[in-house]
Order: sequence, then structure tokens, then C-alpha cells
Amino acid sequence: MTYPENFESKIGFDKIRGLLTDKCLSPLGEEKVAELAFSSDYAYITGSLSQTEEFIRIIKEEDNFPTNYFLDVRPALKSIRVEGTWIDETALFDLRRSLQTIRDIVSFLKKEDEENTPYPYLYALAGDVAVFPQLISKIDNILDKFGRIKDNASTELNRIRKDIAHVSGGISRSLNAILRTAQSEGLVEKDVTPTMRDGRLVIPVAPAFKRKIKGIVHDESASGKTVFIEPAEVVEANNRIRELESEERREIIKILINFTDILRPSVPDILQSYEFLAKIDFIRAKAVLSIDLNAIKPAIEDKQIIRWYRAKHPLLFLSHRKQNKQIIPLDIELEDDNRILIISGPNAGGKSVCLKTVGLLQYMVQCGVPIPLDENSIVGIFDNVFIDIGDEQSIENDLSTYSSHLTNMKFFVRNCDKKTILLIDEFGGGTEPQIGGAIAESLLKRFNEKGAFGVITTHYQNLKHFANENKGVINGAMLYDRHLMQPLFTLSIGNPGSSFAIEIARKIGLPEDVITDASEIVGSDYINMDKYLQDIVRDKRYWETKRQNIRQKEKRLEEITETYETDLLSVEKQRKEIIRQAKADAERILAETNAKIENTIRTIRESQAEKEKTKQARQALNEFKSSLGNDANFADEKIARKIQKLKEKEKGKKTKNNPPKEHKEQPISVGDNVRIKGQTSIGQVLDIQKGNATVAFGMIKSTAKLDTLEYISKNQVKRETKSTLVSAAASDDVREKKLNFKQDIDVRGMRGEEALQAVMYFVDDAILVGMSRVRILHGTGTGALRQMIRDYLRLAPGVRHYQDEHVQFGGTGITVVDLE
Repeated sequence: MTYPENFESKIGFDKIRGLLTDKCLSPLGEEKVAELAFSSDYAYITGSLSQTEEFIRIIKEEDNFPTNYFLDVRPALKSIRVEGTWIDETALFDLRRSLQTIRDIVSFLKKEDEENTPYPYLYALAGDVAVFPQLISKIDNILDKFGRIKDNASTELNRIRKDIAHVSGGISRSLNAILRTAQSEGLVEKDVTPTMRDGRLVIPVAPAFKRKIKGIVHDESASGKTVFIEPAEVVEANNRIRELESEERREIIKILINFTDILRPSVPDILQSYEFLAKIDFIRAKAVLSIDLNAIKPAIEDKQIIRWYRAKHPLLFLSHRKQNKQIIPLDIELEDDNRILIISGPNAGGKSVCLKTVGLLQYMVQCGVPIPLDENSIVGIFDNVFIDIGDEQSIENDLSTYSSHLTNMKFFVRNCDKKTILLIDEFGGGTEPQIGGAIAESLLKRFNEKGAFGVITTHYQNLKHFANENKGVINGAMLYDRHLMQPLFTLSIGNPGSSFAIEIARKIGLPEDVITDASEIVGSDYINMDKYLQDIVRDKRYWETKRQNIRQKEKRLEEITETYETDLLSVEKQRKEIIRQAKADAERILAETNAKIENTIRTIRESQAEKEKTKQARQALNEFKSSLGNDANFADEKIARKIQKLKEKEKGKKTKNNPPKEHKEQPISVGDNVRIKGQTSIGQVLDIQKGNATVAFGMIKSTAKLDTLEYISKNQVKRETKSTLVSAAASDDVREKKLNFKQDIDVRGMRGEEALQAVMYFVDDAILVGMSRVRILHGTGTGALRQMIRDYLRLAPGVRHYQDEHVQFGGTGITVVDLE
């Protein structure tokens, strides 16, 4: 429908329109703001809001969106429709830059394909917009980067400009020669230089010497103390310059005409591209304003509903922000059986602001402009918004305030329906209260029968009663602090509000006898009912505060629960990673063990399973196993099986191929490597006397009977020395860990993940060095770290038991761990 001219000013949308205009980059966007209109088309509203929402994300998340050169060249393009006209250099330069901007915007919006674009609504808007790359290239052939016609734009222009440069150079040389002569003769000051007057180069001379220099006087200074003379020697050259400049201008016009002839057929398509640029400018302005207002695209439903939480009046929000004041947001719900809200309460309590907030936000959103409210709000769509606010008295029409009000009511009753929202301030006011209240109640009844929605402010008791007794209408109150005697600017739906007339009169200082008389006039029933309303408001505030506190605590509890759940998931993830790493380590250890087993088997095979050789190989393997710690225990059985199997195989082979015979030992001589049978240390024979041998084991000399010694070959010495070194290195590492190991670890102050990792390494080292008991200091705190560590200990291999430390030594702040 068409709204009256003053409609937007009544709800404040004219100021929103002004703010949008200020945010535009060009007249292109400003025109779109002027065309902005109320719509009830669901697809248009959601599409327009989605475009703005996407642009809000672009502003917040992108750094390279093109915003330069939103230039309006439409007037110049429309002026060249007639054959023989041309576009001037300035307009051509603006055309080139704005066409490049359009091209850059389309490229930005289409940098991803349609399926993957993060801005689908703006992508669709870009659609098939023409970008004219060839036209831009042609302009670049004509104009330089400063927007001037290039010398090489045509052969003739290049020639003319060279001639101008040549003649100008000659004029400069002549003038400088004349000037030097005049300065030497004292006719001209030493610091004077040639200057330009009427497009001609001249010399400034004192009036007393103007006859001394032959030439034409072109001008004199305002003070009359200087005249400007064009020397006779350069007059002809200056005339030639003028002629060349005229030729240059004609050639430039010729170039522009030729280009315009190429440009003219594309003008309709270019104008269409400028329409796209205008829309982008307009959408950007809405996005910038939305960010300023903390406005969003709310959830829109194609039905009549208002379910708003923390809604703010945009203009009041901006005004309060300038004054560093907080705005009190509005919560309001209108739907189904509660369609018309009757708001009562004291004057200056915020009733009108509440009504205007509903009107302005509903109008804004149906114009496709985001609004400031909470994300879980739901906004419906209405076909009509009818407003009756303020004094409509008109001297020209001789209408009183009440007559104007009734004229609006007549229109409302005739035209309202289920898709209309009525916004009426001071319903029934402006005339004698009894009849005014009665007419207002009768109108309210018809509005309700027609299924209209509405927000209506009033002081009339009969309207409060009507709302309490009729389905479809509900009471609401603007809360007031009776003790501080000041409004709270908070809407409470469900009960009517008191006008607090008696309390306000007392606060102002009206005599008590006047207040007593007034109370007797209205009667005790009225006074008691007003007090009853005040008590209801007080009690409701109390319970609302309680409920709000409970909500805050529940929210805090939910946050804590979510944090714990997140931490548990993190621990589980770490546990899986540890298990994965442990498996990888186990596989590595298994590979090393298998390699050692194979090496041992090879040694046994090479020595034909001799008892001592086998014993030595097994001893080296045991040393290797001990260096690995408990991780190698799983290999025992496998090793034993392999050795036994090999022994049996070798024994069978010997029995079959060779009959048993006495083993012949290698004779021992001075210098041989030997060792005492059953031992691992290898020594060198120094001397042999009567069945006894002197043997050096490192720095120690020992005497042993020859029959207790066994010969060791040089190859065997090398192999066993290498094996002994490996075993010794591993054993030294374990001994080092054992010497430096501390039985306590302190993880207080660490983050959960950091502390858990430290405990894991600590427990692993404790098991490796053979500790039976360790302590973990985690502190008490919230108990989260203690629980996380114990969740790990419960599943950790090698942990036999864990418990709190004795209360005298730290209690629940320390966990004592017993290891297997």
C-alpha cells in the first residue's frame, strides 16, 4: 500500500534512510536508497537481507573487495546518443576507472564457481553482468594513467605535439636570452623569470622600462608596479604555438569522436552494468550501517508473528552510544491468541519508545535492512503497518487532535485484516475520558475481531480489563521502580501497569490533602486496584530477577559441562595417540629383537650348536633384552623355541651324517685369546708353565689351569666385543636414568594436556628403572586435573594401584601410584 508522506518520519525511518545515504560511495547508491520501499514479498525480503548479510561478511573477513571509483558516468553516456557528439577526456577517464571497478567486483564475486562460492546471493546478482575488457583496452590506448590523451593516440597528434615542443623550446631560449640582456642592462630584476599571460610567454618589467624592450604589453599587475611584455622576437613563435594548440584540440576531438562511435552501441549494456554497480553500492551501505548498529539478518517466517528478544531502537542506540549510555533492549512476543498488546504504565516510562521500536524495526526489515536484535528472534511479515502517533492537528484542515485520531481509526477499521499490524499511541486520548475510553474499547473489539496484530499504549482502565477478558488481546506494562520513583524502561507482558499517579504526585510535592481528596473522589476500589497492579509488578520483577539468576547459573553450568566434555575428548584423543605411538614403539622393538634373535641363531648355526658357543650367544641376547627393559620379555618364549628347534635339527643332522666322535679342542699357545669356561670375559695368554697359564684380563693378571680355559678365535672376539659394547651402552643409559630419577613429579600450574603428557613420560620412566612407588603432585583446585590424571592411571599398563596421599602429607592434592 501507499503510505502518507509523514509516515516514515513518524517511525524514524527517514533518519535511517539518511544514514544509508551517508554510507553510499556515489549517486548510484544514493538513488537506490531513495527508491527503497516497504515490501511484503517474502522472497524479496529474504534475498535482500541475505545479500546484505553476505556483504557484512565481506567487510569483516575480506581485505581486497574493490571500493575505489564508484563513479557515475551515466549523464555523459546519455549525452552521446546523438551521432557526431563525443565523450570528453574527464568522463572517458571516469568511465575507464568505473568499468574496471565493475570488472574487479564481478571477478571477486565469481572467483569460486557457483557451487563453492561463499556469497551465493551476490554471485547471483553478478549474474551475466558485462565487464567490457576490450573497451577498457581501447581506452588505455587513448589515455595515459593520469587521464590525459596520449601522444601516440594518433600519428597526427604525435606530430603536432612534437612541433609544439620544438617551437616552445625556441621561445624559451629566445626569452631567456632577452631576459639576460635586460638583466645585464638593469631593466629587469635578477630573480625574474618568464611567466604566462593569456597563454603567451612574457617578461615582467617595471613600468619605467617598458619602452626599453620592444614588444607587446599584455597585462599589468594589480598594484601597477609590473607590466608583462611579449618581446617582438617571440610574437610570431607564440602565434604559431596558438595555431598548433588549436590543431591539437581539433585532433583530440577527432580521436574522441572516433572512439565515441565505437562506444555508442555499447551504451545500453554499460548502463545495465552501472545498475549493478548501483546495487553493490546500496548493499554495501546497508552492510556498513548494519555493522554500526550491530544489526543482523533475523530468522524470517512467511507468516504474521513477532517473537523478538533484545530488540533495540536503532536511532536511540546510536544516540545513547554517543553519550556512553546503555540502551535497555525490548523483548516482545505477538502471535496466535496474543496478537494485540495493550501497554500501560506511567508517563515517560517508555511506552511510546516501545511502540516506535516495533514500528521502525518491522518497517526496516520489510525494506530489506538488517535490524538489531538477538539471533534467536523470529520476524514475521505483514502486508500493512498502520500508525497513529502524535499530534495530527492541522490548521488548514481545521481538525482537532481527537478528530485527526478518529479519522485514522476510521481508516484502520475499514482496512485492517489478519496481515496488518496497528501501532496506536495513547489510544482514546484527546477527549472526555469516559466517552474516549468507550470508543477506544469499541474500536479495539473490532480490531480483534478482524484478527489484526497491534501494539497500543493507553492509560484507560477499561482497555486493561478488555485485554484481561478477551482472547487475542493481552496486557503489558512498562516497569517502574516504586521506591526510587523512576521508570525502568522494561516491558513486561501478561499484566497491566499502574500509572503511579498518586506516587508521582507525592514525589513532585503536591499537598497531601489534595492527594487525599483525589483518592476519595476516585474511590477506594480504584486506589486498591492501582496498588494491586503495583504489587503484581513488584512481585513479577522479583520472580523475573530470580529466574534470570537461575538462567545465568544454568548457562554457567552448561559452559562448565561443555568444558569438561571437551577436556575428556581431548584426553581420549591423547590416549589413542599414546596407544598408537606405543604400538609403533613395540613394532620397532620387535623388529630389533627379531634381528638380534636371527643374529644369535646365526652364531649358533656357525658354531654347530656347541654348548659354550650357544651359552655365549644366549648371554649376549639376555644382555640385549635387559637393555630394552620389560618391553622385550615377550621375546623369551620365541627365542627359546627357535634355539631348541635349531639344536634338535643340528643334532639330527650330525647323527645322520657323522658318527659320534670325541671333540678335539684347539690347543692353547702364548698370545692366544682365551676365556675361563662358563665366563664371558676374554683375556690374552702371557705365559704357560706346567699346565698353568698366566692370562691378562685387561689390567688384571690371573693364573688358571689350561683345562679350564677355552680358545677364542679373532673373529669371535670381534663379534662379542661389538655385542658387549651395545649391551653396555644400553645398560649405562638405564643406570643413568635410575641414578637421576626422582620419585615425585609436580604438574601444578600446567595446562591439562601438558600435565598429562608429563605424567605419562614420568610413569614410563619409573617402570623402566624399576620403581615400585611414585607420587604425582597436581593440587586440589577444581579437581579437573586430578580427574584427568586418574583417568589415565586407571588404563595405564604397569600401574597396580593409586590413591590419595595421607592427609598429613598433602591429601587429595597428591596421588600415590604403586607400580608392578
